[in-house]
Amino acid sequence: MKFTKFGKALLLSALSFGVLGVTSCVQSYTVGFLYVTSTATAQVSGNGMISGFKIDHNTGQLRTINGLPISSGGANPVRAVLIQASRFLYVLNRGVTASGGADCTSADPCLNSNITQFAIGANGIITPQETFFSQGTNPFRIISDSGGNYLLVLDHDSPSNGSNPNCGSALGNNLLACGDITVFQVNPTTGRLSVVTNTQVTSQNCPNNLLTCPLPYFPVPANPVDFMLTATNVLTLSGPPNTSYPYTGGNAVFPYTYNSGQLTVSQNSSQPINDGSPLVGSIPAGVPVGTGILSAGGFVYVLDNKAVLVNGSVVANSQILPFSVSAGGALQAQTGGAVPDDPTQENPIYAITESKNKWLYLANQGTGSTGSGITGYVIDPSTHQLTEMPGLPFVTGSGPQCIVEDPSDQFIYTANFNDSTVTGQSIDQSSGQLRPLVNGSSFTVTGPATYCLVNSRTN
Repeated sequence: MKFTKFGKALLLSALSFGVLGVTSCVQSYTVGFLYVTSTATAQVSGNGMISGFKIDHNTGQLRTINGLPISSGGANPVRAVLIQASRFLYVLNRGVTASGGADCTSADPCLNSNITQFAIGANGIITPQETFFSQGTNPFRIISDSGGNYLLVLDHDSPSNGSNPNCGSALGNNLLACGDITVFQVNPTTGRLSVVTNTQVTSQNCPNNLLTCPLPYFPVPANPVDFMLTATNVLTLSGPPNTSYPYTGGNAVFPYTYNSGQLTVSQNSSQPINDGSPLVGSIPAGVPVGTGILSAGGFVYVLDNKAVLVNGSVVANSQILPFSVSAGGALQAQTGGAVPDDPTQENPIYAITESKNKWLYLANQGTGSTGSGITGYVIDPSTHQLTEMPGLPFVTGSGPQCIVEDPSDQFIYTANFNDSTVTGQSIDQSSGQLRPLVNGSSFTVTGPATYCLVNSRTN
């Protein structure tokens, strides 16, 4: 069969379109950016670092963002948040003690703690802007509300924590020591932060000889471990005194009602968290050693590191304690009770539910070189109970500090402290199980990783 010149042109055009069409279906592109904070530094100032990666849509592979890593703006960055359509990044730098140590305590607090603001530009590049400061000492957690209009920072110790009459007046008790939450309002244009004053409590330590003044923070019970925000409540997990960061041992939750940056005491006492376990010997196995609290899918989960040894034997594995939240922030134990962690895992530190709320993934920090990994659970759509996935644990780097899902809902990443890596895995869309990425799942970051977060804005 012969073709006219016109026919040949049409055929070549069609073939060309078909090839290009097939190519475009498998073409690699960046679906989001992954940012990782770390403690090690090449900066003369001793600051931490922020590393950044482009996430490949097809493979999940990571490529370094040009111009990164850069300084985090302070020493020991521990948490970070993205807000305002991912235009601004805020890094919480915990600082160091007067002797230069990282073990910040109430008696030997961290100095030069700050929140450093970064603007995010094209191709994921970040540029430092301004620096802000919380009201208390030893800040270690930062979160934002759903609209990105307010940032909340959890300080382990409130101002004048040794004898602070504002603690008792705010919390309805006689205590003179407490932690606090500093609330910042975000300027939507510049990203600049301004402190929100506490309209519920009048300060007893006013400047300039004033008799009354609004309190510039919101007290929480002493020795906070973690906190979280739902649409209507702020819940703080607290416990017995801890020597240094990372703070652990949370066994009670204190609720505030949240509304546009204001926190209002809805109950004057913390709610004890108890999983109902019987006592084991002389060790109160029913008292959790909480390491974290999070909100996901309308439920609250307390992470509990109960790897208790009695005569060399583990009598209580780590676990997840699920709760529903009723009016005023009161917690109701979820049907089914505590959900055990994989017996090979220790020290759960962070958890997420994936975008469709079908699966929950728990990052276990481990102890030393053991017990690190990811535990996965299937969420029952009717009862919301958690069931362990087969094939656990999913392997990750050593000492994961965080866990995130990429914007295309295909991949899970952890940033790992002990080996200074990021580990990527693909999600089986049928079972939720995690599989190693093709062409390698481990990526190096600058220094021991402390936190990670994902930016879905790619322009």
